[in-house]
Amino acid sequence: MTALATGSEAWWRSKNGPEWERQKESYRVTFWWRDPAGTQKTSTVKRVWLYVTGVTDHHQNARPQSLERIPDTDVWQWQGEFSPEWRGSYCFIPSVNENDFADTVFDGQLPDRMALREGWGRLLPHAVSDPLNPQSWRGGRGHAVSALEMPEAPVQPGWDRPDTPFQPPVCIEWNSARLKNSRRVWIFTTGDEGSDRPLAVLLDGQFWAESMPVWPALASLTEARKLPPAVYVLIDVIDMEHRSRELPCNPDFWLAVQEELLPHINTLVPFSDRADRTVVAGQSFGGLSSLYAGLNWPQRFGCILSQSGSYWWPHRGGQQDGLLIGQLRAGEKNARGLRIVLEAGRNEPLIFRANQAIYAELRAQQVYWRQVDGGHDALCWRGGLTQGLMTLWQPLIQ
Repeated sequence: MTALATGSEAWWRSKNGPEWERQKESYRVTFWWRDPAGTQKTSTVKRVWLYVTGVTDHHQNARPQSLERIPDTDVWQWQGEFSPEWRGSYCFIPSVNENDFADTVFDGQLPDRMALREGWGRLLPHAVSDPLNPQSWRGGRGHAVSALEMPEAPVQPGWDRPDTPFQPPVCIEWNSARLKNSRRVWIFTTGDEGSDRPLAVLLDGQFWAESMPVWPALASLTEARKLPPAVYVLIDVIDMEHRSRELPCNPDFWLAVQEELLPHINTLVPFSDRADRTVVAGQSFGGLSSLYAGLNWPQRFGCILSQSGSYWWPHRGGQQDGLLIGQLRAGEKNARGLRIVLEAGRNEPLIFRANQAIYAELRAQQVYWRQVDGGHDALCWRGGLTQGLMTLWQPLIQ
């Protein structure tokens, strides 16, 4: 069989995203990007930065990686080693510049972390997903990303049934007197109506409602009796400024949820007021916020699902213990009997260490600790979200 010429139309038609081949203990993955302007003779593109969450992203203190052009073709490529269980998102950032980072990023053995973060911050708004990869979406930071899943990546409960029918959620407007703002809230129900249905509060609700809709996965797992019939409340963050102010250890936010939002929703859709039937789930700042809610109001929020919790807060980029860790060590948080799923990725070093530190302080709680072969990534979180709900509500499954 004659080999296809690299960069020919037939060669590109044979590509469906990254390709991999098994090595002894890993997979060697090749990423491809097609230059729409053609070869180096007709294109102004000088770099195609590769942002792989947990590998080449700003959470890694490593030099930025660019694909390389195969001379006299429209083909750019990059190769790297990934574990058999790897799962993560990636994107490309074409640039007409030779370098989009400060010199300190490439000087010495390790790049300057703040300069690295600033460089990626300028580039990411221009990121594009992989046009060869049909599994693409808009990530939490607003830029397009695509999925990379190795053959032995763990099963993500419910997400393999995207065609499961479901009753569409109801979206309401929450005008908060305490917070002095207005936002969307989605209410999703499964099973028959009843006042004993458990409640799950999902932070960053706009992501799970719009960017990566969770409805089919929840409906599928309920149908399979792996989740109980339940009421899900997804709370919009409004924007990043509000998110950064309201989610990290903010008592007003959680008082508003308890005094304003939940009583109103209960008039629309009844649900249980028992703490042991109520889950708060969040990621990153949301993970920090969910545990904060449980520790401060254990009589209302008894089940906590914290994914990649930002327990370093408020010391961004530093090694200091965060506020919540310090309070636990000082004995200022006296909640008992919480059931907690604590999850973090091995490829998000600062957050992973902070999660290990807070895990060590949660001696009075029932904690399920889960390490993920991935980074600070919604593609990992989606499986942890459904698995975490299954774990926390296991006593309710008949």
